[in-house]
Amino acid sequence: MTSERGLSLIELLVFIVVVGVAVSGVLSVYSLNARSSADPMLRKQALAIAESLLDEVLSKPYTYCDPDDANVETAQNALVGPLGCAATPEGLGCEVAQGETRYANLTPFDNVNDYDGFSMAVIEDLTTGAAVTGLGGYSATVQVQPAGVFNGIPAGETLLVTVTVTAPGNQGVSLSGYRTRYAPNF
Repeated sequence: MTSERGLSLIELLVFIVVVGVAVSGVLSVYSLNARSSADPMLRKQALAIAESLLDEVLSKPYTYCDPDDANVETAQNALVGPLGCAATPEGLGCEVAQGETRYANLTPFDNVNDYDGFSMAVIEDLTTGAAVTGLGGYSATVQVQPAGVFNGIPAGETLLVTVTVTAPGNQGVSLSGYRTRYAPNF
């Protein structure tokens, strides 16, 4: 014999409470994800900007002399003289006296050192210098500093480049890379 018994009122209420708690837990997770779904996009965009700017900086030469100097490929030190530069040793920061800027066609940044202290309050197009549409809330800074002894390479021969991009809502991304001096080229 089987007894056919339905749920009592108490059992039904307990079932409703248990299911209600489970559903509210799942819905609260969905709600949290829906509220912060734009955040990964902001970080991803900041990362793309930082990668692009770091690639730009690291693609520049790192030499004892300014790349326009006659002895750029043979100089063995950053002094003017027979074993050094013909006229223009390279130093940290851009050569303001030469009119170098990131956006100049005739005198662009031509060395990794030139980017030290560079910053953009608004992300700007490299070719035009105009603000990039849709990136108004982002800013970027570049810091270039000597890396010291690095993987057996003597101090002063390697630079540490750090690019920091700040996204809307003060979300930041920092990327670093190393650039080693390749001159002199005998």
